[in-house]
Amino acid sequence: MAIEPRLGDVVQTRKQHPCGNDQWQVYRLGADIGLRCIKCDRRVLMPRREFNKSVKKLISRLPETTVDVEAEVDPSVSPKTN
Repeated sequence: MAIEPRLGDVVQTRKQHPCGNDQWQVYRLGADIGLRCIKCDRRVLMPRREFNKSVKKLISRLPETTVDVEAEVDPSVSPKTN
């Protein structure tokens, strides 16, 4: 199953981890995908291609948030002080 993973997604894999769990949370994105076992907190890195082959289904996804980048970077906007 080819999904576009996002940080915080929880996915179910085809094979179980030795601890008996098959649910993982995505904690790193890039050429490699970082996964954390929900049950034992073990962290693994796997290539994106292997990730797409091993994922059975998407369990949950955090809502997408939007960030106003210009407000954070604009030096003319000064923080309010009391």
